Amino acid sequence: RLVKTIVTSATYLQSSRVNASGGRGLGLSDPDNRLLARGARFRLSAEMVRDQALFASGLLVERVGGPSVKPYQPPGLWEEIAAAIVPYVQDHGDDLYRRSMYTFWKRTVAPPAMMTFDAAGREACVVRASRTNTPLQALNLLNDVTYVEAARALAQRVMRERSTSDERLVRLFQHVLARQPQTNELRLLKQSHERHLARYRADQAAARKLLTVGESKRDESLDLVEHAALAAVAGTVLNLDETVTRE
Repeated sequence: RLVKTIVTSATYLQSSRVNASGGRGLGLSDPDNRLLARGARFRLSAEMVRDQALFASGLLVERVGGPSVKPYQPPGLWEEIAAAIVPYVQDHGDDLYRRSMYTFWKRTVAPPAMMTFDAAGREACVVRASRTNTPLQALNLLNDVTYVEAARALAQRVMRERSTSDERLVRLFQHVLARQPQTNELRLLKQSHERHLARYRADQAAARKLLTVGESKRDESLDLVEHAALAAVAGTVLNLDETVTRE
């Protein structure tokens, strides 16, 4: 109830733009926003970045409670880093798509994708999480199996919901960013989509390889090339600064 009160308050719902509340003068006199005259702008936490991608794609399992789960992780990591006697045994099915708060955590070998986005290591109490922005984070969003699978699942979702390419691109954008794309943004999405269509028409083996990442089942009734091209666009949208930033 307290969290709901906070996030629905007028203070929390403010834009993070300096000029949106008080003008340039306020930005100069209160650069750290201690007076809360504008919204805070910060990169989402590691858990939120992952959960948001799963939610937009339709993969997120929202069941509350239950034991910890073991989602995707690079093979052999426990043995390599901690010389673990008991290996990491990945879960399957719904357990791959539980909220990140349910992820099993070995303190000596923390989930690498979480650490890339500055999750606390849990070896000591952390009062305030640090936030960095590094190229490794973008590489993770483009290549980690969780996000590649989320991108192809998101593409599949919009292909089922809309019939034309333009409608699908708009719908994809809406699912991730909760707003309509601007004219120039839609133009860039179309260009990207057309470029990927040409690529996958020429190399359908690459399209099929992309669409087999992750364990969720692909709808084989959908056009292979169109699905792969939309998945590539979805991966780009999931990697946008606006996607991983609380504005």
